[in-house]
Amino acid sequence: MSDSVRGFAGAAGVVAATARVLTSIAEGESLRPGEVLVTTVTNVGWTPLFPRAAAVVTDVGAPLSHAAIVARELRIPAVVGCGNATRLRSGDRVQVDGAAGTVEVLAPDA
Repeated sequence: MSDSVRGFAGAAGVVAATARVLTSIAEGESLRPGEVLVTTVTNVGWTPLFPRAAAVVTDVGAPLSHAAIVARELRIPAVVGCGNATRLRSGDRVQVDGAAGTVEVLAPDA
């Protein structure tokens, strides 16, 4: 597995945090404050989760998608339209660079 995924710049900012991969909104309770929300796509139903997230990463989307717009409003980084972001695993430590459109998996803490 490559140690990064690329997508569109959705919302500027850089953050390093633990990824939480959610396959549906029904799993939303598992997102802990300060984690990176990683999912296929978001819509208005996902909005209540965004204030908990340190960043948002999606498989589907573009700079004018729901995830990007809400992330900009909340001033949290977002990378959207990655195509393969959900291959990341919950618990991975990642660095999200919303302006560059990159998500890098970081080495585990020693």
